[in-house]
Amino acid sequence: MYPITDSMFRQAVENVGIIDIETATIRQICSLAAEVESMADEKMVHLEIGNPGLPAETIGVEAEIAALSSGIANKYPPIQGIPELKKAGSAFLKAFLDVDIPARCVIPTVGSMQGCFTIQLLLSQRLKEKDTILFINPGFPANRNQAKLLGIKDEAFDIYRYRGAKLEEKLESILSKGNITALLYSNPNNPAWTNLTEEELEIIGRLATKYDCIVLEDLAYFGMDFRKDVSHPGVPPFGSTVAKYTDNYILLLSGSKIFSYAGQRIALVCMSQAVYDRKYEFCEKFYEMPRFGDSYVYGVLYCSSSGTAHSAQFGLAAMLNAAVEGRLDFVDHCRDYGRRAAAIKPLFEQNGFHIVYDMDGDQPIADGFFFTIGYPGLGGEELQQELIRYGVSSIGLKSTGSEQPGIRACVSMISDEDTFRLLGQRLHSFQQDHPVADVRVKEMPVEEAVC
Repeated sequence: MYPITDSMFRQAVENVGIIDIETATIRQICSLAAEVESMADEKMVHLEIGNPGLPAETIGVEAEIAALSSGIANKYPPIQGIPELKKAGSAFLKAFLDVDIPARCVIPTVGSMQGCFTIQLLLSQRLKEKDTILFINPGFPANRNQAKLLGIKDEAFDIYRYRGAKLEEKLESILSKGNITALLYSNPNNPAWTNLTEEELEIIGRLATKYDCIVLEDLAYFGMDFRKDVSHPGVPPFGSTVAKYTDNYILLLSGSKIFSYAGQRIALVCMSQAVYDRKYEFCEKFYEMPRFGDSYVYGVLYCSSSGTAHSAQFGLAAMLNAAVEGRLDFVDHCRDYGRRAAAIKPLFEQNGFHIVYDMDGDQPIADGFFFTIGYPGLGGEELQQELIRYGVSSIGLKSTGSEQPGIRACVSMISDEDTFRLLGQRLHSFQQDHPVADVRVKEMPVEEAVC
């Protein structure tokens, strides 16, 4: 029964071997949640992990089955990607971002995790004087852990106080030192669900060109800023991207969320032609391939996995082509996440919580896959711990590089009315035991929840 006692919570933390709950990885928190569930003998409300909460697109599944039935399972996939996927990726980028990237510069990886991991390695090697990666936080915790694992120097700042024009001065102060090889962020943002404005993207692009910094833009949640409908191929409005403002970019496009295809671990590393074709002395001497893109494909990727699964490539190609041809509305497929967030956020706000990262310029952030939550008088670690005691599992913002106290909430696992009701009950119980002055708790009819 929730809430569990402090001593039970401490025992659960010890059982799973967590040293610092606020900086623990997502998978560690999942293990802790399972331990607490066992102690309480009652299900946890899971807000910590971003598993897709929607069915995988059947077009991809059927294409994989057909590919396997054709006999490809006994053949190594081409390390650079099958032609069908490279062409489909290039066409998708043109149709929905209005960006021209040649098919040869589109490379499949084993999910964006592998793509980001491997590209960080090569980016840290390209120029001797540029040995540091800059992270715009908050961000996906695993990306910075990847740099740490690889022994790459990193620098970071929390964008919370540097939105709009303030971003230029902050970036200028860091990039002007000359040691930054790459800048990494996600857009829409994981965990804050903020979206960089066109003004901010222009600043990033212009300074990336000025200081020879390559922008690594993670588009894992592409199309999920539901304030702008980018679902119509070849028709404005197009998705927002730094690629409009610089040639120094690499885009990461994943099938995990936009097609609910996380289990097949398939993504694309999409380099601008300028990035792919640029020659480096290091690449020529170390990889014996002067071009950056060739060194990535035949040097780094080959050593890390020797290719991405054949069938998954055919599956992603089929889904990308269906989107380009207007047979698959991938934005509408994901729109339920926005409806869930619109229903779940008020549950928190009515019980004394507030949205931490709440604005994009002069607009409130969109409703989507994630949002961030704070509670008056509680630091991030205390809030995370107390919510777990009350049966609500989440990750702390500190683990994402944020300097703001709070947690990240993911809506993907709140997929039915029973879980929605349970979340409301537990937040109400939490608020009753952690009273905040002038908080008025309101009842919200279940029928208002779109789950």
